[in-house]
Amino acid sequence: MPSWNSRGLRGSMLEEALNLTNEQYRKEHLALVQKIPTPITPITIDKQHRHITLAYFEQKSTVDYIGNVQGVPVCFDAKECAGERFALQNIHEHQMQYMEEFERQEGVAFLIIFFKEAGIYYYVPFRDVKRFWDRARSGGRKSFLREELDQSYQLKITNQIFIHYLDALSRDLDSRPS
Repeated sequence: MPSWNSRGLRGSMLEEALNLTNEQYRKEHLALVQKIPTPITPITIDKQHRHITLAYFEQKSTVDYIGNVQGVPVCFDAKECAGERFALQNIHEHQMQYMEEFERQEGVAFLIIFFKEAGIYYYVPFRDVKRFWDRARSGGRKSFLREELDQSYQLKITNQIFIHYLDALSRDLDSRPS
């Protein structure tokens, strides 16, 4: 089982920004989206400081966030990458299956990816993630480049905190067959 402290705070700034964004959306009655905690079993607890220092994941996680945006069920995962290339190994098979099943139930699944070097966030519709995933499974590249993404899905950041993804979600919905 993967160790909790080995993954540490990876992506925590991205998730914190998304949590703040989702809280703002909730306050404005635009959406109700919540972070889904991954159940862990503590192994070592620092009793003096009252925090877990080592734990393992009890089960595979699905996605980071699930909710509803004005009647539209959504689920998404938050990912970061250092350079211009996103490695598909950062998405697990069970996450792909979950997002595919979610879309089959008329929900909308997507990724929000932060390309750290460029300082740019993208909304990546599940159909694009699936295309890259299928390409890799067919023997193609096991990653995709930032330039391969639809540039109209680049996300706006306001106050250096809020990652506004509702416009991209709306564009995604408009591009789907009726």
